[in-house]
Amino acid sequence: MNFDPRLNAIAARQPYRLVFATVSGAHLYGFPSPDSDWDLRGVHVLPWREVAGLVAGPDTMAIERIDDGLELDLVTHDAAKFMRLMLKRNGYVLEQLHSPLVVVTSPEHDELKTLGRRCVTRHHGHHYRGFFETQWRLLAKEQPPRVKPLLYAYRVLLTGIHLLRSGEVEANLRHLLALYPQHGVDELIERKLAGAERSMLQPGELARHEGACARLLAQLELAGANSSLPEAPSARDDLHDLLLRLRA
Repeated sequence: MNFDPRLNAIAARQPYRLVFATVSGAHLYGFPSPDSDWDLRGVHVLPWREVAGLVAGPDTMAIERIDDGLELDLVTHDAAKFMRLMLKRNGYVLEQLHSPLVVVTSPEHDELKTLGRRCVTRHHGHHYRGFFETQWRLLAKEQPPRVKPLLYAYRVLLTGIHLLRSGEVEANLRHLLALYPQHGVDELIERKLAGAERSMLQPGELARHEGACARLLAQLELAGANSSLPEAPSARDDLHDLLLRLRA
């Protein structure tokens, strides 16, 4: 995938060193509309004086604006906060870490990805169930409902199922559909790719997908119950050592 070169320029202007910055959101998930904004996610490193002193640096930095004509949503966490999220059942940060759409990288990024694989547990299924249920409640309230949140619902269910079965983080819906075909979803993606960010579903269309999502939710529950993934992450000590080296 070719990035807008302005993304690199924006990343280079950040006030703290970046361990990585990757593309998330619809571009990562495989269904950006022509007018989709760019979601950048990453990790910055606060200097020691902004961690140990009385004046603390920001553990999260967020920018949401149009920058040089490019609509941007940039969020980075300090390395310590990001690592704590990795050690929880937070699939979202693992998707950011393992995103193949890399704008900024470093040797520590590669190390962090290796440690990220040791943070995947069977309990990540709870993250994806909660994400799906939130998306579906929002979708059910929309009048008329949009294509985008329905695609998000399929995406989180299939990402969670695949993670629990294989231990691999895959956030691209088109890649997931090659493994777990779902009737009518490819057509939704094509509409999203060709249309506007707020493309609407046709009357009655959501009801036709409700049963499929319910079946996938049941598969997610079953995948969690049968998963061979560990109960808890094993990377805490190595993440601690990496953090100290990043601060040095």
